[in-house]
Amino acid sequence: MEKTEKIWMDGKFIDWDEAKVHVLTHALHYGTAVFEGMRCYETDDGPAIFRLWDHLTRFYNSAKIHMMRIPYEMEELARAIKETIKVNRMRECYIRPIAYYGYGEMGLNPKRNPINVAIAVWPWGTYLGEEGLRKGVRCKISSWIRIDTRMLPPLAKATANYLNSVLAKLEAIECGYDEAILLNSNGYIAEGSGENIFIVKDGTLLTPPTSSGALHGYTRDSIKELAKDLSISLLEREILREELFTADEAFLTGTAAEVTPIREVDGRAIGSGSIGPITKRLQEKFFQVVRGRDPRYKKWLELVL
Repeated sequence: MEKTEKIWMDGKFIDWDEAKVHVLTHALHYGTAVFEGMRCYETDDGPAIFRLWDHLTRFYNSAKIHMMRIPYEMEELARAIKETIKVNRMRECYIRPIAYYGYGEMGLNPKRNPINVAIAVWPWGTYLGEEGLRKGVRCKISSWIRIDTRMLPPLAKATANYLNSVLAKLEAIECGYDEAILLNSNGYIAEGSGENIFIVKDGTLLTPPTSSGALHGYTRDSIKELAKDLSISLLEREILREELFTADEAFLTGTAAEVTPIREVDGRAIGSGSIGPITKRLQEKFFQVVRGRDPRYKKWLELVL
């Protein structure tokens, strides 16, 4: 992980190495935190944050679901994110805002603890690797089941949820794969360990609905809109693992993963075993959009200035 200079913590800029919390911070023990992942891309007009306001809306909704009150208005955090990018002199970066129950009392009732907020930015290349972006990644269907709404709220981007993802990711890596794909409790495809999933069958793009346990991802949402504008047929419905095995193409989407093809699942080649034509078309369009090269989608870009 490449350090930057400053991290924003509760309204102040702190040196990277001094951005610390107490060992008895509530969120460290009980997973009581919500967070976001965003990217800032270099454009001809300067650095721009992709879908800033959508990500912040999800951040506040995640907090609401967990009965947390973030002690800053959304506009304040938007300014703080921009200032954090500027103070670190970043042109492109990953952005991580987090709100968490801090140090105060232990126990399962966090309400007497303060809610702290921090924002960090750092350079982060392609999450699943440059080769994965070009040629595709190898995935494993996880033995771990994706959490559902009777266990934890999967639509909230909460730290507690991601232990489910960590277990799936570790299992996949230990078995020699790049990434995991989780099924839900009904046996349908939910998502990757940290990404949404799409498949292509007979020219139609398919993706699981959020009711399958998938996070409402904004890269996912963007791909859906791009597919519509490119006249690519799209259907949102439950997907069986066998449909994934026999798909013509498949790919993962996410802020970190961007648009990463899947070339293999559980030892089965997907399509030709390399990036497919619809995946490639959507991937190319996505990178044009995030770098401001298609004026139709400048609504998604918030200039840092």
